[in-house]
Amino acid sequence: MIIYLAFISLGLPDSLLGSAWPAMFAYLRVPVDYAGIISMIVAAGTVISSLFSGKVINRFGVPLITTISVFLTALALMGFAFSGQFLYLCLLAVPLGLGAGSVDAALNNYVALHYEARHMNWLHSFWGVGAAAGPMIMAAYLAKGASWSSGYGTVAWIQLVLVFILVLSLPLWVKSPSSHDSKQKTDAIAQNSRLLALPGLKEALVVFFCYCTVEATFGLWGASYLVLERSYEPDQAARLTSLYFLGITIGRFLSGFLTAHLTNRQLVYAGQGVIGIGLGLLFLPFETTIVPGFLLVGLGCAPIFPSLLHETPVNFGEKNSQTIMGFQMASAYVGITLMPFLFGKIAVYTGYHFLLGFLVLFLLLIFGMTRRMDQKVKMGK
Repeated sequence: MIIYLAFISLGLPDSLLGSAWPAMFAYLRVPVDYAGIISMIVAAGTVISSLFSGKVINRFGVPLITTISVFLTALALMGFAFSGQFLYLCLLAVPLGLGAGSVDAALNNYVALHYEARHMNWLHSFWGVGAAAGPMIMAAYLAKGASWSSGYGTVAWIQLVLVFILVLSLPLWVKSPSSHDSKQKTDAIAQNSRLLALPGLKEALVVFFCYCTVEATFGLWGASYLVLERSYEPDQAARLTSLYFLGITIGRFLSGFLTAHLTNRQLVYAGQGVIGIGLGLLFLPFETTIVPGFLLVGLGCAPIFPSLLHETPVNFGEKNSQTIMGFQMASAYVGITLMPFLFGKIAVYTGYHFLLGFLVLFLLLIFGMTRRMDQKVKMGK
């Protein structure tokens, strides 16, 4: 339950910016595509902390890193609530990003090694609880005419409560023995090169990059697409963004039960198909297809990320799974860092209707690279 609570805390900030941005950019007096800059800084911090996660976790342990990470995000979100300048938001985005990477890699690897596939899906379902709750909170404040900063302040206080719970839980954690090894430190570069040569790993990193491009770009720009292209009000768009994250949450909860009947790989392909159906509905020029479209894109995203993570020790061996997990999380967050920002720049020239075509392109890449990864892993065994 402590790990589940930690993943709620990871999810809460992830969806706030996208749902609040239609109201934020006018207040901040910046162009609409500037959301990509904040998103890029947050994700860049997460990439850095993911790459160094192994060393940091070995030195300080999972429980302390988890607590510090949630505390960093709480402070950053509180800063968002009191800041009215775009530059300050960019500065606060640094600790917001750094707070996520190490704990994400550590808890994902721990669950992949010690728990069945259903627990990985349920773990990420709790991330979805946080990610769906964020836009709901923001929409409630926007609907009654309050500022977006009120939504950020409320989420910051929720994070501080979670910090308090984590501090109380510190004596309950089982401490793992330290795994420092001077030879491993000396040969770190050679070891990383050897790991990157494993059959299918390069393809896996591309899949993580492309999947997170789809999830993050839709999460960040979905509300703006509705406001600017489909004439929705900002509070309505925020609610539909919440519905997308709710789809991820429900889908991951259901995927936990489906693991008794389907393999991780089957769930990954099924998720890709459902995303395709959801995007197809959003291409239709009918208002009645918006709600099921947003929900289905979320449901399709649901099993892909946790199923791929849970396959890591199976595909590449338990011995190196922590390091490879860090690689995968870093690749995922590079996608989150660059691609929503890139789409924002592209949309200045194409309009936000291009969002759907952009996502279809990366969905096709996910499908092709997943097939290639599975073939290489199978041949390498």
